[in-house]
Amino acid sequence: MAQRSEAVGSIALKDARQVTIRALLETDRPALAAFGQSLPKNDILYLEDDFTHPEIISRLANAAHAENWRQIIATTDEGEFVGYTAAMRMPGWSNHVANIRLIVQPNYRRSGLGMHLAQAIVEASRELGATKVTVEMLAALTAGQAIFSRLGFAVEGQLARHAIDRDGNLHDIVIMSAFVRI
Repeated sequence: MAQRSEAVGSIALKDARQVTIRALLETDRPALAAFGQSLPKNDILYLEDDFTHPEIISRLANAAHAENWRQIIATTDEGEFVGYTAAMRMPGWSNHVANIRLIVQPNYRRSGLGMHLAQAIVEASRELGATKVTVEMLAALTAGQAIFSRLGFAVEGQLARHAIDRDGNLHDIVIMSAFVRI
């Protein structure tokens, strides 16, 4: 198993707020559940995992030490989660690829937190042994695309009406990727 970075550490955001970026722990279940409940309905509609569902929160917290999965959170000094990101190494013939997920609480967007989390999860993907990292997002999420573009990701494709939100609406998704060195 690859050695894990247990914490990125404390960082100052563009607006001078401080957060700590670190690995998700099994004991973080209540804070992760509170984070999920704090997300706006529109955000929850587009997430692959329903962060408001207790079973999903349990699965995420229980996976804190999973071999092919890394989860990183951003937390305030008060213990409030304000960002979550994960990388999952794919199975089989794509086991050199890690897929990233990232969500930032709305009042922390445009503060640089998304970039810090993206950088941390790309590094965690390297630790997983990935040589290629992908991220899928709604085509309308141009701010997210800009973050990953700055990290060297390029659009590999766009899939029309590929995602369906929890209200039944179809959306285009963009797939971006970057090759990373171990």
